[in-house]
Amino acid sequence: MPIHDQSYRRYTGVREAPGTAWLVITVTGIRTALSKKLFLGVMLFAWAQFLVRAVIFYLSANFPNLDILAPSVETFRQFLEMQELFVLIVTVYVGSGLIANDRRSNALQIYLSKPLSRAEYVAGKLGILLFFLLMVTLLPAMALLFVQMMFSGSLTFVRENLFLIPAITLYALVEVLLASFTMLALSSLSTSARFTAILYFGAIVFTGALFTILRGITSSTALAWLSFRANLEQIGDVIFRLQPRFDSSWLLSVLVVAALIGLSIVVLERRVRGVEVVT
Repeated sequence: MPIHDQSYRRYTGVREAPGTAWLVITVTGIRTALSKKLFLGVMLFAWAQFLVRAVIFYLSANFPNLDILAPSVETFRQFLEMQELFVLIVTVYVGSGLIANDRRSNALQIYLSKPLSRAEYVAGKLGILLFFLLMVTLLPAMALLFVQMMFSGSLTFVRENLFLIPAITLYALVEVLLASFTMLALSSLSTSARFTAILYFGAIVFTGALFTILRGITSSTALAWLSFRANLEQIGDVIFRLQPRFDSSWLLSVLVVAALIGLSIVVLERRVRGVEVVT
């Protein structure tokens, strides 16, 4: 029987640059979500508003008597506001099981036993949510602005409202970062994707209902900062240079959003571990 040489040999494969392991998680998660026909239908339907508004822009640009349909700053603010429903659906559908499913199958320990840090693991999961949420907020809003320029054949609107580009970008980032970090934090607290989805949806509904009740009792909107969505609406109005719709300070809404993201990061830091710590 021949004896083969088993002495040391140098590795000749491809060496990945340090710090890029998170990208593998993100790409795999995106491919998994896109393989589901139901989710593809949701993503396509999320662009329905873009198509409707594109037609309106075309009519306003080509028929002078329909100038009442001409776009304005409020148009883009309303567009992103109406996309909030799809932000909720995508966040729940994609994000509820991102960490919970790994905890249920004990895959988290396998992930972190590899040359993969906790930060890279969270970044990979975060990248999945950010990709899809920006696909239904930032991308269609920017495409709508481009469509306006194309149909009007002029840069006048964009030149007069140049702040719209950073405004759309900033608001979309605030919205998707808040949704993504909050969902990941809740997902890390459970081993059930369904329970995580209920928690997230319940938090939005409860805080909104609480604000509505207090608004009816006090006849004031000074407590808008208690509502998950009201904070985003208040910040959005300020970003788009519109009159804030609530009496509460928009700076307080910024602090609440920052606190929620910060709290989510703390939860993730404590819950994403290779070994379950029992105290």
